[in-house]
Amino acid sequence: MTQREPDMSDRSPTPATKTKAAASDLAAAKEKLLARGPTELDSAALREAWGELHEFWLTTKASEIGITADSGFAIVATGSLGRRELVPYSDLDLLLLHDDQPTDAVREVADSLWYPLWDANIRLDHSVRTVSQTLEVAGADVSACLAVLDARHIAGDEKLSARLIEGIRRQWRAGIRSLFGELVEETHARWRRSGEIAHRAEPDIKMGRGGLRDVQLLDALAVAHLADRGAPGQSDDPLGSLTGAELTLLNVRTELHRVSGRGHDLVLAQFADEISAALQIGDRFDLSRALSDVGRTISYRVDAALRTAGNALPRRGVSAIRRRPRRPLDEGVVDFGGEIVLARDARPQSDPTLLLRVAAASAATGLPIAVSTLSRLADTAPELPSPWPREALDNLLVLLTAGPDTIAVIETLDRTGLWGRLFPEWGAVRDLPPRDVVHIWTVDRHLAETVSRARIFTTRVARSDLLILGALLHDIGKGRDADHCVLGAQLATQIGTRLGMWPSDVDLLSKLVLHHLLLAKVAFRQDLNDPATIAAVCEALEGDPVLLDVLHALTEADSLATGPGVWSDWKASLVGDLVRRSRMAMNGEALPEADPLDPEYIALAADRKVHVELRPGKDKRLYQAVVVAPDQRGLLSKAAGVLALNSLRVHSASVNIQDGVAVSEFVVSPHFGSPPAAGLLRQQLIRALGGQSDVLGALEQRASATQPKPVGEAPTAVPVHHSSAPPRILWFDGTPGRLIIEIRANDRFGLLALLTGALERAGVNIDWAKVSTRGSMVDDVFCIALPARSAAAKAAGEPGSSTRTAIEHHLLSVLQAPAASEGTALV
Repeated sequence: MTQREPDMSDRSPTPATKTKAAASDLAAAKEKLLARGPTELDSAALREAWGELHEFWLTTKASEIGITADSGFAIVATGSLGRRELVPYSDLDLLLLHDDQPTDAVREVADSLWYPLWDANIRLDHSVRTVSQTLEVAGADVSACLAVLDARHIAGDEKLSARLIEGIRRQWRAGIRSLFGELVEETHARWRRSGEIAHRAEPDIKMGRGGLRDVQLLDALAVAHLADRGAPGQSDDPLGSLTGAELTLLNVRTELHRVSGRGHDLVLAQFADEISAALQIGDRFDLSRALSDVGRTISYRVDAALRTAGNALPRRGVSAIRRRPRRPLDEGVVDFGGEIVLARDARPQSDPTLLLRVAAASAATGLPIAVSTLSRLADTAPELPSPWPREALDNLLVLLTAGPDTIAVIETLDRTGLWGRLFPEWGAVRDLPPRDVVHIWTVDRHLAETVSRARIFTTRVARSDLLILGALLHDIGKGRDADHCVLGAQLATQIGTRLGMWPSDVDLLSKLVLHHLLLAKVAFRQDLNDPATIAAVCEALEGDPVLLDVLHALTEADSLATGPGVWSDWKASLVGDLVRRSRMAMNGEALPEADPLDPEYIALAADRKVHVELRPGKDKRLYQAVVVAPDQRGLLSKAAGVLALNSLRVHSASVNIQDGVAVSEFVVSPHFGSPPAAGLLRQQLIRALGGQSDVLGALEQRASATQPKPVGEAPTAVPVHHSSAPPRILWFDGTPGRLIIEIRANDRFGLLALLTGALERAGVNIDWAKVSTRGSMVDDVFCIALPARSAAAKAAGEPGSSTRTAIEHHLLSVLQAPAASEGTALV
């Protein structure tokens, strides 16, 4: 690398002061570089300038303190500086190498080198060793060895550095067999700690699976001659360009450091838009999609490289002389050495169904497909005819019903372009980030997860094939500017026809995709006791009980694959009740009458007084709070407010009114300790209903007391990151004269009470409510009757625009912070 003197200061030092000025102005020069924005100095240019600045300082300082070619000392860079990947705020990894110099001389040189760096606030990871000491430390610890493999001479005795670099590489190659198990174990432990880049909302691009540390692992395996890193910049590589993926991660990491002003490796949501703009990627969703793509490319490369390396290691004992068996699995498909390979007589160029036989064998056995096999199939396998042969569809179903191994095979085929050959429609959802915060996977991974979950329901339905294919395709319409259910149904028709399904089955598959959200929406948002609700479901499904049962299983699999807490016993019971009632209607049976209120509750309400009971729930910290009282305006908001003021968090709630009796059932848990006595809750609620206490006012006062401190006050010890997801208000038609409002928002103290209070201030009556809390998010559904002044709107079944706007205004006054009104989505 040709050294050039970076701009270390605005002043022009004389030759006599030049060396000292360059050393003292390192920190100032770094600030000048960071002050130049990405339009003036892009990511690659900033890294290059940053590295040259530090190398110039080191070579200048080395000359100043006597580290010369014949001094017996050498400065060796490891880590990101050794790889020429130094970014702002990353550690400077340096090794001061010496050839058994006296202790006092070593200490003097080391102090002269390290102290100026510390004075300049450089994050320094340093060591002082001889060549033999360094080799000894590297031989005892895999991580230390991997770090030194990146060693690069900076200044001083170049022969000394060369001895170390040659020695560490020779030692790595010689000892890889004994270190390989530890290397794999540490890699998997790191993945468990840091997660996958491809599927994290805020990925760790350095330590996560598919991150920069994995690229270094690939380089280390290449040094040991156990794996091929791949040709730099090879764009037609079926596994994806590793060099391009690495460059993307380096650019994102560079901009992350520049934007955050810290040595972050987590791409936090608060920085994503600025990073996207600096790299001209688009918005934060485009950045997420790009990171998902490169993360998958790198993680697949690492998986393949570790398998290749494990098979390439020399064997010992009897296994060294025994030939590895070849076990036939299917026509043209063989298990060899724990991998799926092609049989010697296989002819992929004339066998279009061979690809799916290989994929089915891999999923069924759990064995990975060899990289050489994937490359050969990618190069020679012809397109399947349309419609597919029956054998191809059968093998696809074998692949899709293999459970968790299905996900790995789909991922493998997708990384090599083979999955896209089978399903060209997949490109729109590949690496597509979710728009809903409850989803934890990219859309394509969610589809694969749903298929894996659906496997356990295949014996519950009459058409398991339709269930599995519906799971694979239910969100295939996402990623385009259209209703994904409607577009997905059209694509399902197109795909089903190509797969060679019967026309009647293609029609059922299309309906599954079209209505895959139907049961959940109706069960969670509408009154299941209303015959009109059941009739609407039966009409949508055209009275087909088979479609109903398959849709029931798909609904559960879809929810389970969405994220933790999305599916619960409560939701299962609601969907199950809807399916039971719909099946009865389809069979011509009389629908059950609405369940009457528990006689115990009616007896309690007979005295026209307020009653509160608190009963232990199923889980240790959960309790059921029941409020029985004559129906009156403000009852729900005040009851929820009393619970909140007593530090009871509401996880779910339901409100039903019959014969003038209102029964509100809450599932609550105390924030700490034990819940208050039911008698105390009753007394407070009576006072609130009688106007002696202002529950909602007390809630608002307490909430304002918990707002962030004004500028100038001491911050809290633990930083608070507020979610950027705006609240959403959605409107749906209910029974005549009724509307359904669904509210999705971040949970906070007393939110249920404040929301119901806002609806009451808007003049609407709450007929029933279904409230659920998942983690820090709430999804509250209210059935409301419009105020009397909107009788015309009630008759039409539509809210007038002014009425809807007024209701939304009251709700947004609760949902939005005063300084965060922009970005709210109203549907």
